[in-house]
Amino acid sequence: MHPVPLVATTRGYPPDGALAGGYAVENIHYGSIAVVDVAGRLLWSAGDPDFMTFTRSALKPFQALPFVLDDGPARFGLTRAELALLCASHSGEEKHLVGVTSILDKIGLDESHLACGCAAPLYYDAAGLPVPAERRWRTVHHNCSGKHSGFLAWCRLHGAPTEGYVDPAHPLQRAIRATLADCVQMTEDTLPMGIDGCSAPNYAMPLARLAHLYARLAQGSADARLGAALGDLFDAMTAHPDMVSGDARTDLAWMQAGGGDWVAKIGADAVQAIGIRSAGIGIAIKVADGAVRALHPATFAVLDQLGLLDATRRKHLDQYRAPPIKNARGVVAGDIHAVFTLDKPGSEPDFGQLIKNGL
Repeated sequence: MHPVPLVATTRGYPPDGALAGGYAVENIHYGSIAVVDVAGRLLWSAGDPDFMTFTRSALKPFQALPFVLDDGPARFGLTRAELALLCASHSGEEKHLVGVTSILDKIGLDESHLACGCAAPLYYDAAGLPVPAERRWRTVHHNCSGKHSGFLAWCRLHGAPTEGYVDPAHPLQRAIRATLADCVQMTEDTLPMGIDGCSAPNYAMPLARLAHLYARLAQGSADARLGAALGDLFDAMTAHPDMVSGDARTDLAWMQAGGGDWVAKIGADAVQAIGIRSAGIGIAIKVADGAVRALHPATFAVLDQLGLLDATRRKHLDQYRAPPIKNARGVVAGDIHAVFTLDKPGSEPDFGQLIKNGL
């Protein structure tokens, strides 16, 4: 099985304009989707549900899991909002900086111990604003500084060295790898490892395994093996989705639309994972070429095809359904829209539907 067309971009003249000519497909973004139940059974898919996928930031709740399993948040008096920051790709807004600083204060460290590097806050891109050229960014501005503060908290909890905590051989990273392998029922040597954008180890796994992680995360305390810890993570993320992401960000939008029922986490290079508690499912999406512009229409289409979008949710999320492509003058030149149909296991792709959808 291989990635299939998920999203197309178009270009042309609006069909109802003075120079009406309609839109024609200009680009096609391929990818794969897996939808599984809480037992890990594949329910729906597109492309290759076993596509080996680096999880990137979608892994963050599970990188925080060893710390939560060891009762770290209670030991250091972390708030629920601060626990959400451990799972975050935050926007570098003031509340995020305050939260990360508070975590570091509680564990007796400061931002000089963070090994994530410096990066401009994601806020500017999300808000469509230019990044101020005169600003000098600190490590707390990095979208992964919350995760790294959690890493340091684990080290303090266990008396492990804070120096080199992102080294794969460090006790923290060994604990994360072992816990993750157990969660996805893979051996550690079959989890390909890479270096993430924040210098921490990251792991690849079949897309359906990532979906299963989120199906379990969405069940929270009902999970048979990790209930209390997953419950704490789910509750924190869904109670404070603004801390997990930020203003004008998609994870905030998905979780707000879910009203406490959906837990969502994006990953770099067009990875999206969502768990739906009431439906007992997990969703994982990967756009093969890493194009984030294709990820959001694909996510909307998955939620829509699964019957999860009522009128209220559809209105809240409509900006992601088929976002327009505009030129420098603001003239609409085309759009970005999904072209796939989810299939049940064993079924053949519906090529007639692909043609109907614009391919």
